[in-house]
Amino acid sequence: MRLFIGIDLGSTTTKAVVIDENQHVLGRGITNSRSNYDTAAAVAKQEALVNGRFHLFRRALAETKALNGGLDAFIGQLERDFRAEQYIEQLGDLEATCQRNLATAHFGDMTKAVGEALAEVFKRLYAEARPLFAPGAKRKSDFFRDIAGSQYLAVGESVAKDAGIRYDFLLNLFDRSIIEVENRVYGDAIRRHLLDALERTFEVMPETRSRRAQIEAPIKGVLDTELEETYVVGTGYGRARLPFSKEHIRSEILCHGLGAHVMYPGTATVLDIGGQDTKAIQVDPHGIVESFQMNDRCAAGCGRYLGYIADEMNMGLHELGPLAMKSTKTIRINSTCTVFAGAELRDRLSLGDKREDIMAGLHRAIILRAMSILARSGGIRNEFTFTGGVAKNEAAVKALRELVEENYGKLTINIDPDSIYTGALGGATFAWRAVVEEGKTAEARQ
Repeated sequence: MRLFIGIDLGSTTTKAVVIDENQHVLGRGITNSRSNYDTAAAVAKQEALVNGRFHLFRRALAETKALNGGLDAFIGQLERDFRAEQYIEQLGDLEATCQRNLATAHFGDMTKAVGEALAEVFKRLYAEARPLFAPGAKRKSDFFRDIAGSQYLAVGESVAKDAGIRYDFLLNLFDRSIIEVENRVYGDAIRRHLLDALERTFEVMPETRSRRAQIEAPIKGVLDTELEETYVVGTGYGRARLPFSKEHIRSEILCHGLGAHVMYPGTATVLDIGGQDTKAIQVDPHGIVESFQMNDRCAAGCGRYLGYIADEMNMGLHELGPLAMKSTKTIRINSTCTVFAGAELRDRLSLGDKREDIMAGLHRAIILRAMSILARSGGIRNEFTFTGGVAKNEAAVKALRELVEENYGKLTINIDPDSIYTGALGGATFAWRAVVEEGKTAEARQ
């Protein structure tokens, strides 16, 4: 099966999209960008290919009708079991790396006690591993560093206290080891993890065992299907660092414009608010960029700004939007500068303003800044497509809808749940065009 891949290396996350010869999206993948861009690109692509396998599993099983209405439950359990297998292997890698680093650490006569405490930490982490992927389990992140880090730190503090050793010894081992572990690609283990997950899913869902042969055959058929990476196109904030030749690189403006057009063919204006920059793009009826404006020298009004505010408020980034939606009063925030925003935030709190009202004001200030960039690019035309990570923030979306209607009247505003993948989708579409329409055959250098 020939596949066409787009990779969008952003400042905070790296996204990948895989499409087939009919331009249907087969899979999407995302990872944190890390300091190692080559690894981030490889992991995001691997995640997209795994996601594509699950899409093909679903399609093949649906054709057999073997699960009689239980398809969603089975695929959901299979994916949870697969993620648990991945997580447990990475935990083992992290433990081995911590042990190697312990051998070269300078803990003096405490080394033996630290080693015993480390073993106890991982014993507890393994015991807690599968429940993290149980149905309904809540995880703030799906990235290994975030999940393992929060578990390790919580367990490590308790173990250190019980063992009578300094907690920072355990913390030091984690900090020295996690970067090495998260910068590894576990591609060779995917098939094994999937097969192990399949066995566990049959155990967890005993009602499927009687149809095991009917279920197993199409899944193994998909696993045996070669996924040919025909052409890869890279884009994004870190595109110059991608391990591809220049022929396989497209600007993020072009990819976001084309990606938005693929999602919504009627798109005329695109606003993308990502972690590092804001882009306002005007496209023609074919998705070709006509003009654009971009703020790429300041993080104000971008995801980084919201991240800074979340840190100031001691909240998770995902909590800002819901808090702002509780606002009952309009507050004008004068500064969208990341440096000064914290000071204004503290001033507002000291004056007795409610946190939710301050948050609503901050979100409106962000969108006002985006509106000025849109105006410089040529204004907003119908249809208007909003993309990027901030498009998932309900308070930002509310402020955008209000300001668009105030300034341009009622327009069609498109927001796709998968809008964070817009740039990667554009890249994948460029890859498809390069082969199908332009006849290119060269693969990107990996």
